[in-house]
Amino acid sequence: MGDRTAIRVMQSFGAPRETSNPYIHMLDEALRTTPGIEHIRFDRRRALVGRYDVLHLHWPETLLGGRTAPRRAASRLYLTALVTRLRLSRVAVVRTLHNVELPTLDSAWERALLRAIDRRADLQIQLNQQTHTREGVASAVIVHGHYRDWFDAVAPIAATTNTLAFVGLVRRYKGVENLIEAFSATRTTMPEWTLRIAGNATSADLASELTTSVADDERITMDLRYLSEEDFARTVMASAGVILPYRFMHNSGTALAALSLTRPVLVPRNDVNTSLAEEVGPGWVHQFEGSLKPADIAAFAAELSRGVPPEPPRLAEREWAEVGARHRDAYARAVRHRRNSHDD
Repeated sequence: MGDRTAIRVMQSFGAPRETSNPYIHMLDEALRTTPGIEHIRFDRRRALVGRYDVLHLHWPETLLGGRTAPRRAASRLYLTALVTRLRLSRVAVVRTLHNVELPTLDSAWERALLRAIDRRADLQIQLNQQTHTREGVASAVIVHGHYRDWFDAVAPIAATTNTLAFVGLVRRYKGVENLIEAFSATRTTMPEWTLRIAGNATSADLASELTTSVADDERITMDLRYLSEEDFARTVMASAGVILPYRFMHNSGTALAALSLTRPVLVPRNDVNTSLAEEVGPGWVHQFEGSLKPADIAAFAAELSRGVPPEPPRLAEREWAEVGARHRDAYARAVRHRRNSHDD
């Protein structure tokens, strides 16, 4: 029998799959092994009629999936029923704010459901201090755990001299086109440096556009396919440093993964990345202003040529045992709030 005093927490995700976000894999394991939590993966029937203390929602829009109109309508009806159950019950609702804003949806019904979930939240989890929370709702900062254990089975390899990399899902907002343009402009000043772009492109049009744009620069290579975790780690480790030229960056698992593999990163300058730089120690997080420019790449390359810092990035605050314990404390706060609100 389980611990009767444990807080029963249902997550909004099921059993992680091979292609699931590594964050979900790692959080799933951390919560499963944290004392005081009865970890329950999402089950549609149990979510509606089962007994549990907390529903922890990560990306609630995923509950609105469906490739056909009937399936999407069924998802809307299901989420409507779940929201109704939450309104009428003492189940506490916890929301992790992975994104700055709610996703853009065409359906007014779907938008209303997501807003209703946020209004029902008893506690919001921020992945960093800079995430804006809804006024009047309790919040807790629980940082994203590191990736050191996640990549532990991948044999380390030495960095290839004068090699830069972009790694991860290739989307428009990540600015890979700008990276190619800026790096190509260094052809005469950095002829010995190479750039590798690796990761699955989100569309055939984007892949074709990028392939065409690198045709004139033999220093740039691309591998636009889905990367296994081992391929991802080896690509990062084979580089001297990782460039993430995102047009907007708030929480970057890729930056944290690169740091976990002891590779410096070049990222946009903002409050989140400045805090990360202070956390991990000097020499690991480099920043650029505005759009990425050739001079930013040259400055990053010059720093890398001097070698990595003698001490690895400081990631003690991101140990997964600590992440699990902080979640347990957040769940307890949410339960107390819900019971007090219900009694009132």
